[in-house]
Amino acid sequence: MKVTKLIVGILQIVLSLFILLQSCAVGLGHAVENKTSDAGGSAGVFVAILFLAAGITYIATRKMVKLGGDIAGLVLMAIAWIFGISNAADYSDLAIWGWLSLIIGVGFFVWHLLANRKAAKAE
Repeated sequence: MKVTKLIVGILQIVLSLFILLQSCAVGLGHAVENKTSDAGGSAGVFVAILFLAAGITYIATRKMVKLGGDIAGLVLMAIAWIFGISNAADYSDLAIWGWLSLIIGVGFFVWHLLANRKAAKAE
């Protein structure tokens, strides 16, 4: 789990830069078109920041036995999911990033929860 959290944390940091670049392009496109009704670019920036924060959290807490880091990651990824799916009108990739964030957050939380239960049964 330690290596997986490290790899996923690094990938989340790289993805956050990619999401930020896409969001800036969408925001610029909306500004050029004078389209003030869609907030996909701005929401994408928040999703990118949340991906960055979750990636740093997963890297920093990869050796923890307790669930604190995974709970924090789950909360960050759930917020990114809400921002992503609710603001993906013109920026359809934002829905993909939103669902990916939910999968990552819930996946690590459940995996760590099951690993702790298995370790408790072994004792």
